[in-house]
Amino acid sequence: MPRKTTTPKPPKCPACKGTGTVAVAVRVGRRRRVVGQQDGMCLGCLGSGTT
Repeated sequence: MPRKTTTPKPPKCPACKGTGTVAVAVRVGRRRRVVGQQDGMCLGCLGSGTT
């Protein structure tokens, strides 16, 4: 019987914790006050969730 080889999984991205998305603050107005958040693509892993 052939041996099964397992490949190690790459580590999760520390910025997004493996989800691929991060919260981005939404700013409006003259003084650029924060009114909420929206999801954005993680720039550390480019949305893949792995480093």
